[in-house]
Amino acid sequence: MREFVELYMQLDSTTSILAKERALRIYFSTASPADSAWATYFLAGGNPKRLVKTSILRKLVNLSTTLPSWLFEESYESVGDLAETIALLLPLTPMGTTDSLHEWMKNSLLPLRVIPSEHQAEYLLSLLQKLDSTGKFVCLKIITGSFRVGVSRLTVIKALAALAEIDEKIVAQRIVGLVGINHIPTANDFLTLIQPIDATNNINQTGLPFPFFLAHTIPYDVSEMPEQLGLSQDWITEWKWDGIRAQIVKRGGEIWIWSRGEELITERFPEIANMREHLPDGAVLDGELVVWSNDKPQSFAMLQQRIGRLKLTSKLLKEVPVIFIAYDILEWQGLDLRQETLLKRKDLLNGFINANPIPGLKISPILFADSWQKLSEYRGESRQRGVEGLILKHKFSQYGIGRTKEVGIWWKWKIDPFTIDAVLIYAQRGHGRRASLYTDFTFALWDKPKSEPDRKLLPFAKAYSGLTDAELREADQLIRKSTLERFGPVTTLEPTQVFEIGFEGIARSKRHKSGISVRFPRILRWRKDKSIYEANTLMDLQSFLPH
Repeated sequence: MREFVELYMQLDSTTSILAKERALRIYFSTASPADSAWATYFLAGGNPKRLVKTSILRKLVNLSTTLPSWLFEESYESVGDLAETIALLLPLTPMGTTDSLHEWMKNSLLPLRVIPSEHQAEYLLSLLQKLDSTGKFVCLKIITGSFRVGVSRLTVIKALAALAEIDEKIVAQRIVGLVGINHIPTANDFLTLIQPIDATNNINQTGLPFPFFLAHTIPYDVSEMPEQLGLSQDWITEWKWDGIRAQIVKRGGEIWIWSRGEELITERFPEIANMREHLPDGAVLDGELVVWSNDKPQSFAMLQQRIGRLKLTSKLLKEVPVIFIAYDILEWQGLDLRQETLLKRKDLLNGFINANPIPGLKISPILFADSWQKLSEYRGESRQRGVEGLILKHKFSQYGIGRTKEVGIWWKWKIDPFTIDAVLIYAQRGHGRRASLYTDFTFALWDKPKSEPDRKLLPFAKAYSGLTDAELREADQLIRKSTLERFGPVTTLEPTQVFEIGFEGIARSKRHKSGISVRFPRILRWRKDKSIYEANTLMDLQSFLPH
């Protein structure tokens, strides 16, 4: 544990990517495979299910300090991070444990899952007394599921690839699935991760997907595209589907469906898993899981009904039918095609699916246009077609790892968001470096038109992004002056400020007081030119609902 805490301190003390890679290589070259497996898990984004409830952590503070609960809450609000707050409040102790990282996880932290809740606080306190201040902080970050240290997965991959002297693409593929929330890392995981590739350990003999290639948000106006991007004919343009990005992997007679979040979701989509009988071995398709009925895509809100259900009934499968829209083929007959051009991969994909129609599998259609203006017109049709906009992929691009431009580029050209003017009514403080500022806001709309009496403001969305640092500081000062009362971390405000809120999707909802949920709400601008009485109504919001 001591060595991992020291690695954390090294990584946290520098912003240099090269310095971080060097620290990682040194750690991985000296740590045991079991410790390296857990370190890789945490540093590459893995987090185990929360080991204890927040109430247990508050009880822990009560056991170890004489701090009144109100002062703990004030400290938490000031610091903005629960793990850091508790680590600062606990009594100082030296690093007393000699357990390695994997021993600490196996013998100390994971047993928390089976210890009765009434004994967890005492047990956890005895563990933390064996750690120094930084050790307590790192341990509590693991426990709360919020371990972060400013290291990207790509940095971890580069360090491992350099250590093992193998291609980064191989490490990137092997690491997929090893950071899942239910995965327990082992020494064999790490040894497999850095093992030289040969005929006996071919990565394509497993059910792992390839790392997803991601698109950049296009920064150009349509008038700039000829100069910045060249001819529109040099790009393959498709609809940006509003579903779940996924890969279908068929190898060794088995089929796996992986989400972009590296979650294995095969059991959630049995109609797609049934393609096992139709797809040949050694095939990997990249595409989108989309609800499809009445010969068109349906809203993401419908797809969420499938995601959130523990049990898939025949009624639900019938009411929310899902298909897979394929737009790339990454492996064929066991051969990795990622270094082939998109044009060649598309020809292979279209040739196979057209010759072998498979129920529930569609090809993502290509939009042909002789100008950027024509593509802009296609984009204007997005909302009525139930899609999010366009995806532009250079026809000679290879398939990269993550959001890179090294092997070609993909752009996402999304439609402009819905917008509405809303009133700020609640606020909460932020986290981390923004812990001292009010940055998380709740917005409301009028329940009746301006002409009707007894109007009330109904909350409809929360947003915390979109303002500059200067605007956040200004808003923070106004919030402090207009506070009416506080309920825990939530501050109720005198309604005085109007903001333009943008969002990308809308659906009816029984869980929200307004009866409507919006997708990806964010602040577009502060409407200082408007009074609260000019803000929009709930009826205005309802007008955006699909008919």
